[in-house]
Amino acid sequence: MSDLHHVYLNLGSNIEPEKNIPNAIKLLSEVGEIIEVSSVWETESVGYAGPNFLNVCILLLTPLDVEQIKYKIIRPIETQMGRIRGEDQNAPRPIDIDIVLFDGAAHNTQTWNDAFVIMPLAELLPEFLHASSGEKLSAFAEQLNVKVWMRKREDVSRSLAVPRHGWGDPKIPG
Repeated sequence: MSDLHHVYLNLGSNIEPEKNIPNAIKLLSEVGEIIEVSSVWETESVGYAGPNFLNVCILLLTPLDVEQIKYKIIRPIETQMGRIRGEDQNAPRPIDIDIVLFDGAAHNTQTWNDAFVIMPLAELLPEFLHASSGEKLSAFAEQLNVKVWMRKREDVSRSLAVPRHGWGDPKIPG
């Protein structure tokens, strides 16, 4: 594998998330190398009354480009895990996987103000600059943490059998 890309992915689930988050990470580890995993964060569902979400951010190394990651990795894993894409983008789901950063460039920037994306990413990249505000992610995350209810789920985080890093242990993408 030459020319490996550094891809930060956000994984979210609110259907059996304690089972589906670790399962998704296992499936991702079979198609690339997982270097880091944030803590698991719980947030209230957005856009409807439903079960809370669990979210986590991972750093995946892969030779694939963005489109290949989306259609050869993300969509097949989501489908395998029972995700059904419909009109309601806020519907409950067993897994949702989004590309957040690709080789140090922000991807899908409309999610960069969502606490469920920024809090886990800020754990892995506290010094990285926010895509639109230019603030360090750690500072931006602290502002969000005051406005949005979130909590770490160490009980789920401990079940992840991959390297984890917390605040202050940045790994800047290549």
